[in-house]
Amino acid sequence: MTERVSVSAPTAPESSRSRLFATVGRAALFMGALAFVPPALSLAHIAEAKADQSLVDQTRPASFADLAAKVTPAVVNISSSRKVAESDGAEMPFNFPKGSPFEDLFKQFEEQQGGGHKQMHKAMSLGSGFVIDPTGYIVTNNHVIEDSTDITATLPDGTEYPAKLIGTDPKTDLALLKVEAKKPLPSVPWGDSDKARVGDWVMAVGNPFGLGGSVTTGIVSARSRDIHEGPFDDFLQIDAAINQGNSGGPTFDMSGHVVGINTAIVSPSGGSVGIGFAIPSNLAKTVVAELREKGSIERGWLGVEIQQVTPDLAQGIGLDEAKGALVANIDPSSPAAKADLKPGDVVLAFNGSKVKEMRDLPRLVADSEPGSKATLDILRDGHEKEIAVEIGKLRPEKVAANDNGGDSNAGDGSESAVLGAKLAALTPEARQAFNLDDNAKGVVIVDLTEDSPLVDQGLKPGDVIERIGNSEVTEPAEITRLAEAAKKSDKPVLVMLVNRDGRDHFIAVNLKA
Repeated sequence: MTERVSVSAPTAPESSRSRLFATVGRAALFMGALAFVPPALSLAHIAEAKADQSLVDQTRPASFADLAAKVTPAVVNISSSRKVAESDGAEMPFNFPKGSPFEDLFKQFEEQQGGGHKQMHKAMSLGSGFVIDPTGYIVTNNHVIEDSTDITATLPDGTEYPAKLIGTDPKTDLALLKVEAKKPLPSVPWGDSDKARVGDWVMAVGNPFGLGGSVTTGIVSARSRDIHEGPFDDFLQIDAAINQGNSGGPTFDMSGHVVGINTAIVSPSGGSVGIGFAIPSNLAKTVVAELREKGSIERGWLGVEIQQVTPDLAQGIGLDEAKGALVANIDPSSPAAKADLKPGDVVLAFNGSKVKEMRDLPRLVADSEPGSKATLDILRDGHEKEIAVEIGKLRPEKVAANDNGGDSNAGDGSESAVLGAKLAALTPEARQAFNLDDNAKGVVIVDLTEDSPLVDQGLKPGDVIERIGNSEVTEPAEITRLAEAAKKSDKPVLVMLVNRDGRDHFIAVNLKA
């Protein structure tokens, strides 16, 4: 498919006559304004404008050459190789019956083409990295060296070193390498990414498209970006051009300190469009320090599935604003279960640190030492309380999914006009029709009207409603009664706990007509 790119034509230049009239007109307006303003005030405004311009001139660097010369010796190219399987010939699109007159003909063709057998070959990957210690420790992205059999670090002067992998952390996409050099290597220090403000100048250095030692500049465009790459997303967004091969390279502040590690871009074509993302240095340096000490990362674990508190959910729960992390499900063997945390609780703070939004909680928990004690400030049934919990050790996530949609025509069901839904109790017939687990509890959605408010929340036939507010439900009539009562109340928002594809989550259904 050919990609269409819309390019706006530049504005046509003004004629000399029109520019003259525009200039004269602006001057006349300016002079007219001065006639009605006291002279002292006018001069003050002019002085202030000059001072503002002077400040801009002072903060705008005349050149980045000194900074580039200072930091580029510590930025290296990373090349890695890994074994991949590839067909060594064309596979036949179909098979002929044994004894067919075409069997020998196509068998001979298949042999000539290699028979479609798989063989292993090496694939090369190029990226960037930077030296953080003169003894040879190098930081890069995990995806640059993942599954590699050989890793090589090349310095700007062309010197190559085989690199040993010290440790990786896929969750933050970081890796630490070590090379054995005969002399101390140029290195760069960590900076404080918390001090990087939107609008601050930054410099990115790396190996785009295999072209080593490339320098680009720009500003911090935004902070705390969540691009759904992992549970600890907190990226700096920069507009300094980064492209394929820049991954793992550093982003510097104007003092030559590393404030980010270039990791991802947004691009329809694969090239830079001015939207790049860097891992903040304050996140990276703690991970790198642990990799250097232990070779792996140990993170705290609470054992809850959480979701964002939307404005509608906040209204239904009784919060004055959308904040915190809503507990949707709890691992029965987890620290959260032992601490009597419950679905429907909203975590507002962790060890005194406020949980402003859902993604704050995983980072706070992960940074906690396994076995340490923590205090959760939660909202339960409209009241705030504290819960003490002992943090566990993070283990590989469980995957629970059931992608069967079920039969929307199964069962007669009971109509709920308020919800625009046909609902049914979890009878053996309903469980079989929608392929529901024997442990499933609640009321199943059999069908939905086009204007059902449940459709707006992404629900579909086969989803199971487990709770309405704080009340567990087992019969369609219970849901209908609670929905009708909510619609007549001064807060017509119905909070439901729904099990979809084997996972629990809360939704807020606005019942306003």
